[in-house]
Amino acid sequence: MDASTVAYYACAILSFVPALVLHEVAHGFAAYKLGDPTAKSAGRLSLNPAKHVDPFGTVILPLMLMVLNMPIFGYAKPVPYNPSYFKDPRKGDAITGFAGPCANLVMAAVAAGVAWLLYPAAPAIVANPLGECFYLMFLPMFCLINLYLMFFNLIPIPPLDGSSIVALFIPERLLPKWYSIQRYAFPVFMICVVALPYIIGVNPFSWYLDATAGSLANLMFPFRIS
Repeated sequence: MDASTVAYYACAILSFVPALVLHEVAHGFAAYKLGDPTAKSAGRLSLNPAKHVDPFGTVILPLMLMVLNMPIFGYAKPVPYNPSYFKDPRKGDAITGFAGPCANLVMAAVAAGVAWLLYPAAPAIVANPLGECFYLMFLPMFCLINLYLMFFNLIPIPPLDGSSIVALFIPERLLPKWYSIQRYAFPVFMICVVALPYIIGVNPFSWYLDATAGSLANLMFPFRIS
């Protein structure tokens, strides 16, 4: 394994782990501020990655996607929350659901902001191998991975965060069933995301993420991200 490959994997790990951890912490923090202590009691407001790692979603799936040269995304252990603590369960569920993607957008914006801040000094920065790795590999990758996670989770299909908007239109008596579906559907859905494109010969998820996350990243950065 050459130095560029090692740098690529190092940047991918350093980008992916915080993106996932802060995504999940944002869910738990939003629920906590809305009156639900479940995530806090479970220790899921911690920034310690070990509290959030899911063996398949955090490790195996991202590695598979990197090897297959597909957009890198995955998931951590879903943060537990109990909508019955919310004054308005539907509104609280939507706020909690969208807190994760919002956190990813903020992190992507921070990476782009750093890139713009350092842009006048870019020639000197990239003249150093470590600076080149940071500026031309890590910052774009950190931004892209966060945007991939954001746009992927905004798909309004259970159990993704975008499905939280659906709860606004579900009768109250059916909400418990809806939440149970969201809780247990994620691993099955993620397997379908990886397997389905090879079965049908088309990868709609990759196209969608390139069209959304990829396009936005290029608008945000002072240079084009390939």
